[in-house]
Amino acid sequence: MATETVRDSGRELGAFLRARRGRLAPESVGVDPGPRRRVRGLRREELARLAGISVDYYVRLEQGRANQPSAEVLTALARALRLNAVERAHLDLLARPPRPVTAEPSPAPSPPAGVSAELRRVLDGMPGLPAVVLDERLDLLAWNRLGGVLFGGLDDPDGRDRNQARHLFLDRRAGTAFLDLDERRRESVALLRHAVGRYPGDSRLAALIGELSDGSAEFRRLWADGEVRMCGAGAKRFGHPLVGVLDLDYATLHVPPLDGRLGQQLHVFSADEATPAGAALRRLAEEVNGAPDGVRGLAGDPARR
Repeated sequence: MATETVRDSGRELGAFLRARRGRLAPESVGVDPGPRRRVRGLRREELARLAGISVDYYVRLEQGRANQPSAEVLTALARALRLNAVERAHLDLLARPPRPVTAEPSPAPSPPAGVSAELRRVLDGMPGLPAVVLDERLDLLAWNRLGGVLFGGLDDPDGRDRNQARHLFLDRRAGTAFLDLDERRRESVALLRHAVGRYPGDSRLAALIGELSDGSAEFRRLWADGEVRMCGAGAKRFGHPLVGVLDLDYATLHVPPLDGRLGQQLHVFSADEATPAGAALRRLAEEVNGAPDGVRGLAGDPARR
């Protein structure tokens, strides 16, 4: 007999709606907060009115008792909550009916298994630009020499944790390489929440989130915010003892998931050559690419566990 998937879609949908409702300042959507307001964000009845649905139905959505809203209701909620494109896609994922488990279920996402030979050649073919590959659990799967140095000693076999979220939250030395540590933590939580929506049956992902929740109050706080993101492009701030601060731009290329694997992302970092960051990146690349294979001594010490 078919049974439902592990994910409690109603509970997760309700938690996401509550978190997004709490984010909205009343005045930002034309609601007078009044002098005695004590709740964070909008009240349930205020959001229901903005979305044009009954308060009772919205309450049941937040309580997980009405977990299959129509497309029209989802559109109205997304508009009222002012969701961006990534948040709207996440809302749609959570609102999907649970898929039954048949005698031949889809394969669960596999353990980290590295990258293809083609992607490995891409990494090695740009020695002047730091590059790393992560999966949707934020496991670091591969990197080039400069990327390994930038991320705090990935070429050191005794160095930092190879899961980026675990490193950011559970290693007190993470701020040595990641100077914008608070933002990197927030980003990692939002990426993991997005992954949970895509891979609700991934036990390894659930175990990682449980470990981080047990080990970090900051992770628990950020997880409760309900933020979701996908990496595209932006800027990050790194530090290295040889060259100091590096303010780098990044671009992300997404590799589609195949054969039960999680999706992979190739992150490439760069800087305008005319800027101090560009000069610092050139210096670091010259040091790394001119060094023998023992590059771990150059990069590993600041962030070793």
